[in-house]
Amino acid sequence: MIDRATYLLASPPTILFLITARGGSKGLPGKNLRQIEGLSLVGYKARAARKFDPSARLIISTDSPDIQFEAAKHGVETPFLRPAELASDTATSASVVQHAMAWIESNEKRTYDAVMLLEPSSPFATPAHFREAITLYTARNADLVVGMRAMEPHSTYVGPCLDNGSIAPIVDKLNRASGLRRQDQGEEWTMNGALYLFRWSAFKATGKIYGAPEKCFGLLMDRYHSIEIESAEDLALATFCAEKGYIDLSPWGLPTAKEKP
Repeated sequence: MIDRATYLLASPPTILFLITARGGSKGLPGKNLRQIEGLSLVGYKARAARKFDPSARLIISTDSPDIQFEAAKHGVETPFLRPAELASDTATSASVVQHAMAWIESNEKRTYDAVMLLEPSSPFATPAHFREAITLYTARNADLVVGMRAMEPHSTYVGPCLDNGSIAPIVDKLNRASGLRRQDQGEEWTMNGALYLFRWSAFKATGKIYGAPEKCFGLLMDRYHSIEIESAEDLALATFCAEKGYIDLSPWGLPTAKEKP
């Protein structure tokens, strides 16, 4: 973990913290206002950002007045309501970011060095994770630092099933890896949705969060802080992990499992 002194020496860039949370969700209705241990998913992202830097610019892009109200309770600015066309199932994260950046540039006549995109559906990114991401971003002169988790199982054991039920593509991979022990296959990562820190100018140039591959870096997070909530089952798992102390809730100002009566 990067300590505070190292972070300060890194001369961090100016950052717009942007929470994105639409009102509709088919998998889990009202998802972004659902609570874990008394705090909404929006609240988790807002509190972590505020604890990381109380003076940081923190805004929310949403189409929901209810979500705006909840965000404002946690110190989030609510400068606009997202237009309806950016609140559909087909709207992309990139289009939502473009709208927010264009609003800032048009209405405030300013820009930032970078955007920290925060999605409430992956609520458990802590202030320490933000600090590590910014330090990595600065040290690597990155265009993107994204939250990651380790994959299980290895991709050797994953593949398509053909229309007739055949698993030939998977077996082909297994045969090519014959003799290679599972523990020798190396670790694979995938994105966890917890944070996306990307360069303002690079995004403006490409319209993509994932730009030049050699300028993209991953910040590995453990399995518990990487939980993504898309269904009632995911919410139940996240709640269980919080209740049982697998996730330390103190970064959000909540009592830990040991502190509960």
